Amino acid sequence: MIDIAEIQPGGRPGPGVRQPTPPARLDALSRDILALKKELNAVILAHNYQVPEIQDIADYVGDSLGLSQQAERTDAEVIVFCGVHFMAETAKILNPGKTVLLPDRDAGCSLEESCPGPKLKALQEKMNHPWTIAYINCSAEVKALSDVICTSGNAVKIVEAAPKNRELLFVPDENLGAWVMEQTARPMTLWQGNCYVHVEWTHGAITRIRTEFPDAPLVAHPECTKAVRMLADEVCSTEKMVGYCRNNPARAFIVATEAGMLHRLQKECPGKEFIPAPTDNCRCNECRFMKMNTLEKLHDCMANRTPQVALDPGVIERARLPIERMLEISAR
Repeated sequence: MIDIAEIQPGGRPGPGVRQPTPPARLDALSRDILALKKELNAVILAHNYQVPEIQDIADYVGDSLGLSQQAERTDAEVIVFCGVHFMAETAKILNPGKTVLLPDRDAGCSLEESCPGPKLKALQEKMNHPWTIAYINCSAEVKALSDVICTSGNAVKIVEAAPKNRELLFVPDENLGAWVMEQTARPMTLWQGNCYVHVEWTHGAITRIRTEFPDAPLVAHPECTKAVRMLADEVCSTEKMVGYCRNNPARAFIVATEAGMLHRLQKECPGKEFIPAPTDNCRCNECRFMKMNTLEKLHDCMANRTPQVALDPGVIERARLPIERMLEISAR
């Protein structure tokens, strides 16, 4: 594995304290947002980790693969992306002529930060230009340096489709990459990056919650460490979690992914209980970056048409190919 500890973010972002929006204010904001959506001919895309009130007003809620597919096929003139920065960049790459809005410009990602373009380019040259598979949680610059993009929902399929005669480099999530190697038996060099949320779960914390709820299957995201994945009944993307929990006869599930997913699961699987997997420090593991977006910021970005995502045309052109390659392989 490539040791890039020197470029990891200096400190993990701590959880923010969000005050509930009063119901009357919530209703007024929602009405205004729907009016603005019609005025702008906009579509609102929201990731599964967004706050409930954003998920409830979005046109589409899903994982990175589903959001990419929706962004590619939308007829809307304005894409309002409720997620983090690299997701909005992906929408812009697929729709360079459209306006892409992001409610909070500072909504970043620890995985994206862990893999700067110049560091990746230097490694590619050192490795004599391997076939580079980039998890979608990376910057447009890194996408432009890659051969194909993947998401947690299609990573196994993408790696299986990689040229058999090429050395593989997988960036930036070492845990997802390790899980994919387990599923495919394809050796890969792994960039040493991780999601600060998913590595908080430990073997000990998960063992304790499983003892407390012995009949509840554990479903875990592949960004979790192997120590957690090996305890799971199912390891899968957030979108596949919905299908697994819906079709499984169990009435309760332990969920090891960002806490925003619980709202989606409760809506999609009524009558079932979803137990947030605890860390050693808390029982609600949230991504501070995902929670930067609020209904108020969503309203304001639509009303003011800012912040907009802007990318260099050359980067868009180079980054589009590996994304389109991913979408083509996924559709097979």
